[in-house]
Amino acid sequence: MDTYLAEDRRLPRTDSPATSSTIDDLEDAASVYLKDRPALLKIAHRILDNESEAEDVVQEVWLRLQCTDRTAVRSPQALLRTITVRLAINSIQSAYRRRERSATPWLPEPSEDPDTTPETGAEQHEAVERAVALLLETLTPRQRAAFVLREGFGYPYERIADLLHLSVVNARQQVTRAQQHLTARRRQQPVDSFTHRQLVKAFLGAARVGDLEGLERVLLIEAQPATHGARRDGKARASLIAS
Repeated sequence: MDTYLAEDRRLPRTDSPATSSTIDDLEDAASVYLKDRPALLKIAHRILDNESEAEDVVQEVWLRLQCTDRTAVRSPQALLRTITVRLAINSIQSAYRRRERSATPWLPEPSEDPDTTPETGAEQHEAVERAVALLLETLTPRQRAAFVLREGFGYPYERIADLLHLSVVNARQQVTRAQQHLTARRRQQPVDSFTHRQLVKAFLGAARVGDLEGLERVLLIEAQPATHGARRDGKARASLIAS
């Protein structure tokens, strides 16, 4: 940000009144901000890949601009873009730290330590069983599939949308709703023991040996659109029993 501040005020000013852009006055600052706001939103969205978070960042840019010594600003547009980039990156880093500190109880991470004791392995398996039970009790099949693939294994929304035959926007909504329902912990449906066993097995297989195809297959059995027919669902369940 400092690179856009006047470092030597003794330098002669060559900008004409028609081309210079000053934001000493708060109204001038607001005018420049509003003019650049669409471009700032694009920058923030490109970094965050989230519309609401981008809106929050750009709003924070305006608050930061009000607290800046605007008399020393040489290029308001460059300053606004710099603040936007830094705030967006800070937002990503903060979200990552929050996720590290609060291990998501419904998506435990099986240990990859080869020296894991049988007792530790049993505890991890039990944690996965509890987490899967919560997913089955709380989420719809589509929400469950979208959430596990996105939050558990980092699938891009485009891939999730393709698997679930949804638009990318709808895929994002499924993940958001899943997060809301899990936070509220509203158990709405009984747990099918067969589905529970298969999803636990698939989750552990994907986490430990990278069997993502098996995980996708289990998650998509119930999440497929009804137009694909119930017969395929029966065949898929039969194939899981045989596997």
